[in-house]
Formats: sequence, C-alpha cells, structure tokens
Amino acid sequence: MSPGPNVGDGEVSRMRMGVFDKKPAKDTKAQASESIIVSDLQERKSVLPQGSSFDLVSGPVLSANSRAAESELRVARLRAEAQSKNWLPTIGPSISLSSLGEVLTSLVIDAVIFDNGKKKAEREFARADVEVAAVSLAIDTNDRVNTALGLYVKGQEAREKAGLYERAVKDMKHFEYVMNERVKGGVSDLSDLSVIRHKLAKVQASHAASVEAASAAVAELNAMSIKKLGGVTGLSDFSVGRHDAQPLTVMLAEAEKTRTVAGAKIDRAGFLPGLKASATVTKTGTSGGLELAPENGIGLGTAANLKAIKAAEEAAGRRVSQATEEANRRLAKHEARLAALSRQVGEASTLANQAKSNLDLFQQQYEAGQRQVMDVVGVYETWVSQEETRVGLKYEMALARIEIAREQGLLADGSDI
Repeated sequence: MSPGPNVGDGEVSRMRMGVFDKKPAKDTKAQASESIIVSDLQERKSVLPQGSSFDLVSGPVLSANSRAAESELRVARLRAEAQSKNWLPTIGPSISLSSLGEVLTSLVIDAVIFDNGKKKAEREFARADVEVAAVSLAIDTNDRVNTALGLYVKGQEAREKAGLYERAVKDMKHFEYVMNERVKGGVSDLSDLSVIRHKLAKVQASHAASVEAASAAVAELNAMSIKKLGGVTGLSDFSVGRHDAQPLTVMLAEAEKTRTVAGAKIDRAGFLPGLKASATVTKTGTSGGLELAPENGIGLGTAANLKAIKAAEEAAGRRVSQATEEANRRLAKHEARLAALSRQVGEASTLANQAKSNLDLFQQQYEAGQRQVMDVVGVYETWVSQEETRVGLKYEMALARIEIAREQGLLADGSDI
C-alpha cells in the first residue's frame, strides 16, 4: 500500500524504514536529556551559599528525604522506555480449544502500518509523563528544603529573642530590687513595685515561650535530618529575584499540557480508521491480511467526542496561562514584601538605636538623681520592644528570600535532585 503525501503524520514512526529494519530505539536517558524542561531542571543551581548555615541545614535534610516523587519518576522513565519500542510489531501465541477437544496453538504477528499518529503520540505521552514526574520531584525537593529552612529560621529567631529576654529579665530583676528597697525605706509606693513585678513576669513568660519555641523548632528539624542540627547557627545572606528562573508551577503546567495534548492525539486516533497487518502461523500453514477500521468504532457521538478532545487541548493551554499569571502574581507579592521588609529592618534598627540612646541617657540621669526608677523602666521596656521588632523583621526577611527561591526551584542543585 502506498500512502498519499498527507499520510506521513499518521504513519507509524520508523515504519517508513521497513517494519523489521534493525535500528535501536533511543535510550530513555538520552530522550530525557533532549527535553527542554528536564535539561532546565538539571542545570539549575542552588542560591544557598556553599558552606553557609542554610547549606549545612539543607544537605542533611535532603539526604534523609524518602523521595516518593523519585519513585514516580523512575516508574515514568520505565514506561517511556517501554513506549519507545511501541513501533515494533507485536508477536504472541494464541491458544484455543477446538470442538473436538484438541488444543490448537498458533503464533500471531500484528504490525500497525497506519494509525493516524497514535503510536507516536503514545511515545510523546510517555516522555511528557517523565517531564511531569521530574518537575514534581523538583517541587517536592524544594518544598522539603523550604520547610527545613523555615524551621531553622524560626528556631534562630526564637533563640535570639530568648537571649534578649534573658537580658531583660536580669535587668528587670535589678529594677525590682531597687524599687523593693525604696519601698522598704518609704521612698516609693508599693504600687510601683507591683507594676515592675508585673512587667518582670511578662518578660519571664516571653523568655520561657521563646526557649520552648526554639527547642520545638530544633526538634522538628532534627526529625527531618540524618544528623542533629542544633549546633548550626546564623543566617545566610543571598540574593534572589523574580526573574532568575521560571517558576516550577509554570513548568509543571507546561509538562502537563504536553501530556494532555499527546493524550488527545491518542484519543483522536482511536476514532479514525487505521490500517493494520496481521499474520497467523500454525502447524498447517500461514495466513494473513489487512484490517482497515477505527479502533473505537464510529457512532452518533463520534463528532462530539472529537470536539471534546479538541476542547481538552485548549483547556490545557489555558491552564498554562493561568499558572503563569498566578506564579507572576505570587513572585511580585514576595518581591514587594521583601523590599518592604528591607526598608522596615533599616527603620527598626534606627529606632532600636535611638531607644538605646534614650535608655543610656535616662540611666545617667537616674544615677544623677534626676530621674525616677519608673522613668528608666518605661524607657527600658520601649528599647526591648524595639529590639524585638527588629529581630522579628530580620528573620521575616530571610523567610521571604527563601520563599522566592522555593517558587523558582532554586533551593537545591538540579543535578543533585
């Protein structure tokens, strides 16, 4: 049979070379390396500075990852490898029982000559399935690092605040002692002592809560790691922008679109007539023939089915546009928040320094007899509050950077994933 000039796309790939031509199929890893999405994922580098505290946290956490998504990727690659050979004829035995009780054995050989591109679409679907699994693995890995770094940052914040409150407890106890002595001497009123003791109790409660929060964060982080990470301290400074890499959610939508389109091609081919050659070999001889018929048959709903397949392709394209818009919106929000936090950290540092200067001045005036104890206590409480705000904003800015890197899949090297 000689197909017309417009039949090339429906002809089974490699069939034009001859059904039994010996040409090995491409290796699955070679096919993966040709994928733009997989190559992009492999070339991505982590923005976490090597040897930094963040890097010291992410390494052991990734080593302890059960990586369920990795198993799914391995399954998808095996399916792709199997589908890469779907252009070959199928050979299988056929065993039947005749009316006389005799078992008849034959060998059936089927070869698809023209299938409207179904076999090719099956290979495309399998390769897209690998891409979807690869992006899912990258998302899973970056989410895990993001969770670990979030716990680490919260633990560090709680530790620093605990140190601040510990100092405040010591100073407030000194104020309490001074006020208690003044009350004993009849210089100050008992109500002032009660106010200071209340402030002291609040600072002690804040200190205990910070210590507990730090312990909980470290314990949860250790549960995710192959080794204890309680000894890691400090923050890592790194730069990341919204245009550094394509968001992983967009890559996933594109891979799913490719898979959906390939699936639509498979479905469409099932409603169009295809040509298949078959041969049966038995002890008595060989028989064969050609079959021209649609796989799913033709009915009154065929036209609607074809329209539904076309609509599925369009919907997949719209999902990519939607994923792109949502990712850009999230990145714009994170970047604006990061810029705002950077400004707020500077302002908080200035206010904290001013509060410390005021505290030092009031302390000097108190020692010179120009200020009361309650005046110094009020200014001291203001300084502690400003320091607490500065510390919180500093760590919140670190979390904002980590979130931008997670969105873009830059928390781990692609080659390691």
